[in-house]
Amino acid sequence: MLRVVVMVSGGGTNLQAIIDSISAGEIKNAGIVGVISNNYGVYALERAKKAGIESAVVCPKDFLDRAAFNEALLDKVNSYEPDLIVLAGFLVVIPEKMIDAYENRIINIHPSLIPSFCGTGYYGLKVHEAALARGVKLTGATVHYVDKGTDTGPIILQKAVEVKEGDTPEILQRRVMEEAEWKLLPAAISKIADEKESK
Repeated sequence: MLRVVVMVSGGGTNLQAIIDSISAGEIKNAGIVGVISNNYGVYALERAKKAGIESAVVCPKDFLDRAAFNEALLDKVNSYEPDLIVLAGFLVVIPEKMIDAYENRIINIHPSLIPSFCGTGYYGLKVHEAALARGVKLTGATVHYVDKGTDTGPIILQKAVEVKEGDTPEILQRRVMEEAEWKLLPAAISKIADEKESK
């Protein structure tokens, strides 16, 4: 059984998609052992609670400096003994020490077809604003492994989503979530879990 830690910063819709996929038996060889947020009071923590999943908050504001925060974050992650760390809308730069400790065991979902609209500064609505400004006809989402670059790790899965006439960044963001993100992230976890199981 793949032990999964999900890291979140906000509402946790991708977390919910993973929880639902595990409940429905679509993800067979994995379970969420912990949810970590960098923000207090976000709805993702409520989702974890409703699903009976242990959660924790490690907030940068609670620490004197970034180094202390990074240390505490890694300690909390280690406490769950995860096989896989899933960044599901986690808007914090992952410390290099954590990337080293969990090489090829951290995945992220990005709301575009990498290499388009990715890298430093491209997150949340900014990605969809850039896609609309460029006039692309297709966008989508990408699940990739996390390395020391920004959105530069090996790609696991991608799914294209049509850009429609009259789309706003908010409308496009919602469609990318519904048609791509909420399907891709559970599929990637399932793929990794099944591969580990078959070894």
